[in-house]
Amino acid sequence: MTGPAGEGWSAWPAPAKLNLCLRIVGRRADGYHLLQSVFRLLEWGDTIHLRPRDDGRIVRHGPSAAGVAEADDLAVRAAHLLKTSAKCAQGVDICVEKRIPAGGGFGGGSSDAATVLVALDRIWDTRLGVDRLAALGLALGADVPVFVRGDNAWAEGVGERLTPMALPPAWYLLVDPGVHVPTADLFASAELTRDAAPATISDFVSGRPLGNAFEPVLRGREPAVNAVFAALSRVGRPHLTGTGSGCFVEFATREAAAAALAALPPGLRAWLAAGAVRSPLHVALEALNQPQGRRQEAQGTRF
Repeated sequence: MTGPAGEGWSAWPAPAKLNLCLRIVGRRADGYHLLQSVFRLLEWGDTIHLRPRDDGRIVRHGPSAAGVAEADDLAVRAAHLLKTSAKCAQGVDICVEKRIPAGGGFGGGSSDAATVLVALDRIWDTRLGVDRLAALGLALGADVPVFVRGDNAWAEGVGERLTPMALPPAWYLLVDPGVHVPTADLFASAELTRDAAPATISDFVSGRPLGNAFEPVLRGREPAVNAVFAALSRVGRPHLTGTGSGCFVEFATREAAAAALAALPPGLRAWLAAGAVRSPLHVALEALNQPQGRRQEAQGTRF
């Protein structure tokens, strides 16, 4: 779908992410798994369109993800959570221009929620600040805080303990096998390694392969994922992202990534995306803080 027509709408990036590694190093007393991961934000994703309302209502325009009721939509829940937490009387119209496939592990729902929090904090002038917004985001999902903060990061805990990382420029060949396995089922899998030795940022930077704990589980369960790994292994070193079925290969240049894409067999849902130095959402927000950006915002100019 495209963005909504009419006056008063603003458009905000909701970037996708990759988990360059994902390890489970134990469990907390409450049963939640302790993770280690590297989040890489991408220069590609969804777009969130927002239009303030004076009647206090929060209304989603267009469809939610398949099988998700409007009240359960993370973007809608994020707006309600911010409204309640900030004691805000305003409302908003929300339209999500989807590009990120559901269930792929690319962070679409979490990023949409984070963009709603960050953008509405500005539109409603609630001024909660990034720390409070990240705390609200954690209540919506473990991946939301990294999108709220906007940096590539080393993550620990349940994903909420973030250390910003400078990652080199890279291009990614992404493939969506179209498989959606509930995250709870994967965490309950008997084949899952839950006691990996803790790694460090230095281990990752040195190039030590840290892997994804869910890769062998998904490849063993889902022939479509295994087939994608086989196809990608002919053009590079494939990886799984997050707890979804999405796969990727990293390249140093766009030209190398494009050549690999051209070499894939037909029929795969595959595309290219650049790694971001900083979240496109925060780049857009910072541009609005400049004098020219503030004039454009007053005139209703879209990003």
